[in-house]
Amino acid sequence: MKIIRLSVFQKTCPLTKPYSLSGGRLIFKELDTTFVKLETDTGIVGWGEGCPWGHTYLPAHGPGIRAGLETMAPAILGLDPRRTDEVNRAMDLALPGHLYAKSPVDMACWDAFGKSTGLPVVDLLGARYDEPVPIASSISTGTPQEMLALIDGYRATGYRVHSAKVGADVKMDIERIRYLATNEKPGELIFYDVNRAWTVSEAILVMNAVSDLPVVFEQPCETLDQCASVAARTGHPISIDERLETLTDLHRIIADRCGEIVNIKLNRVGGLTRARRLRDVCLAHGIRMLTMDTGGTVLADTAVHHFAQSIPVDYRMGSWLCQEMITFDPAPGQGSRNINGCASAPLLPGLGVDLDELLLGDPVAVYG
Repeated sequence: MKIIRLSVFQKTCPLTKPYSLSGGRLIFKELDTTFVKLETDTGIVGWGEGCPWGHTYLPAHGPGIRAGLETMAPAILGLDPRRTDEVNRAMDLALPGHLYAKSPVDMACWDAFGKSTGLPVVDLLGARYDEPVPIASSISTGTPQEMLALIDGYRATGYRVHSAKVGADVKMDIERIRYLATNEKPGELIFYDVNRAWTVSEAILVMNAVSDLPVVFEQPCETLDQCASVAARTGHPISIDERLETLTDLHRIIADRCGEIVNIKLNRVGGLTRARRLRDVCLAHGIRMLTMDTGGTVLADTAVHHFAQSIPVDYRMGSWLCQEMITFDPAPGQGSRNINGCASAPLLPGLGVDLDELLLGDPVAVYG
């Protein structure tokens, strides 16, 4: 099997409502997503998606994916998509770094691989733990009452895991955390995502002010050095999010005790091939995982749930469905969807999502 053509599609996906994080420092109204259609000489087609969360959240943006694909396409054409390590090596040689631009190609390769074998991608990743994956809501920064109202809305659809965005103001953050923790339901998890907004001193102040509460904090500060400093001076579990991209980062997190949990986002780490490597190291060191993407439609969400269900239940804390925050759906009725606050990978071959090209429009680029 050989890759003979890559077609690239771009869609602008408006959010259902404006979204703020990092204490309101970053506000988003729409996402720029890129779809890759990978065609092979056997007639099998694989689909992939890459969708950074805007242009200001991380060093990644939609136009960068499409520019990267233009650079990498000549190195990818003619390769066997089932040899995912070889495809990733070719992309690395053609364009060092830029992992977010490689993720949609890697995803499409796994989709084609699964279809060629008649197996779902989760089975190819080495294991399928059948229990559905709890979905985490994403609660925009606001007053304590506004944030609880958002959580209540998600509770009505079965959600039991919530990611509450903090980081605006030390005193207000303490108030937010205490208010939400007081109103937490039995069997529920609310973790507090700072998105790097606190300084070291602010993180220590807030976390020690709520030391009596059994809560989890995500990415309190900008760097791993700063997070390690905070971890040494506080008692809460810390999840590392934006500062995990590579195996080197993960080894640093383990060695320096920066955190006890990691958030593996497929687009940020470069796709399923690299995420699988991170998974295995986490399992070897007893690190629990959140599994998400940086954004995207049901296609990206479904790839996440194939990956999530390859992780033993005791080690997965939750996932995320970006599809519920945007107004565009390229595959109605397909893929991983919210069922009472959980989602599962389809049982169909590959990713189990075939996009409606009429909804995508004309490709913005074709290679091959």
